[in-house]
Amino acid sequence: MAQIRVFSVLIVLFLSRFAFGQSDDTPAVWNHQVNKISETEYELVFSADIFKEWYIYSLYTAEGGSMPSEFDFEGAGIDYELLGKTIEGKTYKKYTEVFDVEETFFKEKAIFKQKIRLLKPDLKQISITLNYQICKTVCLLQQEVFEISLDGSSFIAENKSVDERSLAMTNALKLDLKNKELLNQGSDSKTSNESSLWMIFGLGFLGGLIALLTPCVFPLIPLTVSYFTKQSKNKSKGITNAILYGFFIVLIYFLLSLPFHVFDSVDSQILNTIATNIWLNIFFFAIFVFFAFSFFGYYELTLPSSWANKMDTASAKVGGVFGIFFMALTLAIVSFSCTGPILGGLLGSTALAQGSVATNLSFGMTGFGLALALPFALFALFPAWLNSLPKSGGWMTTVKVVLGFLELALAFKFLSNADLVGNWGIFKREIFLGIWIVLFILLALYLFGIFRFPHDGPKQKLQFGRKVTGLVSAAFAVYLILGLSNVVHLKLLSGFPPPDFYSIVEKESDCPLGLDCFKDFDEGLAFAKATNKPILLDFTGWACVNCRKMEENVWSDSKIYALLKDDYVLISLYVDDRKELAVEQQFDFQYESGRIKTIETVGEKWGTFQTINFNAASQPYYVLLSHDLEVLNSAIQYTDIEAYEAWLKSGKELHLLSME
Repeated sequence: MAQIRVFSVLIVLFLSRFAFGQSDDTPAVWNHQVNKISETEYELVFSADIFKEWYIYSLYTAEGGSMPSEFDFEGAGIDYELLGKTIEGKTYKKYTEVFDVEETFFKEKAIFKQKIRLLKPDLKQISITLNYQICKTVCLLQQEVFEISLDGSSFIAENKSVDERSLAMTNALKLDLKNKELLNQGSDSKTSNESSLWMIFGLGFLGGLIALLTPCVFPLIPLTVSYFTKQSKNKSKGITNAILYGFFIVLIYFLLSLPFHVFDSVDSQILNTIATNIWLNIFFFAIFVFFAFSFFGYYELTLPSSWANKMDTASAKVGGVFGIFFMALTLAIVSFSCTGPILGGLLGSTALAQGSVATNLSFGMTGFGLALALPFALFALFPAWLNSLPKSGGWMTTVKVVLGFLELALAFKFLSNADLVGNWGIFKREIFLGIWIVLFILLALYLFGIFRFPHDGPKQKLQFGRKVTGLVSAAFAVYLILGLSNVVHLKLLSGFPPPDFYSIVEKESDCPLGLDCFKDFDEGLAFAKATNKPILLDFTGWACVNCRKMEENVWSDSKIYALLKDDYVLISLYVDDRKELAVEQQFDFQYESGRIKTIETVGEKWGTFQTINFNAASQPYYVLLSHDLEVLNSAIQYTDIEAYEAWLKSGKELHLLSME
């Protein structure tokens, strides 16, 4: 059997390649100004309005902590010289346990001032680049290029200029919003961030329980517990060591999530990256297929055996508490063949869930480690329970195969994301559900002994648990078939398959739930003016799971559906739509900093539209507007039926009052 060594760090580095990509839609709006001091001296002022709850690190944050902001003054020392250090505006300090330092950062407003003296009197323009981190729960690496004219004339770009047509289209993208301050006022709606974290913790815990049943872990339980209870000087010492061993297992799996925080390889923005980057979705698809076939027994995933040998030797040499830690680390390494694909599935689940991937992953990893550690502590406390453990056997191979089918099912979710964003039209809702139906029918057939995989032992009488699992798989396939034929609503899978209107059957409406909607803001605004109705502006995404959940679980409520259908003009703007705009609609968008971004796709247009007008970059994101562009209420995101209904009714009432 071929042995394939898979290192999780490779996946982290692959993800970071995308996470570190620059984005013009950063949660900060930058400006600059030039103050002339004398004929040769100037003061350059750089400022940023930072979105709520985000922050930017200082140039002078503590060494050994997060990456500081850094200016690259192009031409300094040749065209001009810097006079003194860069002066900063108001900053804040906070101790960070991860780095054990007090970090300095900006919130709400960042200001940098730098004085320069010209070495070339005829110098008229300079270019300065700022590299910085902007963070919320975790961080984004960003870059801002300032094209500065010292004499007040227009900056002449070396390679590119914005023509009049692009300038006109740039200005057309900016809205003259009234009551814009309402957008950021707190809403009474409840979000599901906290419940999402506990859901991820529960998924991790469930994954750990499943891992316990695999041949890489299960046989180690009685061996390890017996070691602690028999090798210790007394019973209480054995119990203490076993509990400590369990604690270190939890700690190790928690620590595995820290690189996703420390190296910023995943953050709140990678949710959007994973959901909208076609090649990254295809990469995840390939990885999960690779994991699945390892569970099917065609090859084995292992970390280098030398790692386990070194940890085992260290535990024997060191002894004591550190020895127990190395024993726990040895378990994590030798069980990777079974736990690795499960942890990969956990990573996929956190990427598709609401909130920060890094925070989700920490909760999930902690839940996984806790489930894996519990038996070692419990059986040490109650060693008589060991006699009730089932014997190792072929049933553990069955567990791995079941996991393999689940990995395949998850893999097709990522392939579906790539299809949706790329507008391929291949994996329509019926195709996606059809693939899942085939997978769960095959799983049922395997469990009933109709076919076998390479690592299956001699054919034996089917056990009760295998029969029950087979029936569950068959029942789930029937559930999918009924959902495919619209006999039942697939609430258990809400947000997971492609939306109902993404179908091989031609629909009357290409909007959620058959509602009337506009996918162009100007068209929707014109209709709102003609009908004198308020606007529900829906920033959404083809691959946005929470957008689908809102549509299928909240919008489908009879009261909310009636409000959307009768009282609002729905404008749904897909920020991840990779469909190219017509050539005459493509243009160069110029930010206030002077930086130019080419708008070539539908998603780029509406993503930029959301950022510059609403200072937001996440989806779903809902705004209520009058046809006169008056903001009617605070913006709202993922929420429940009651809060969403109250929000819509409030907006409707405010619109009626504004008409009186």
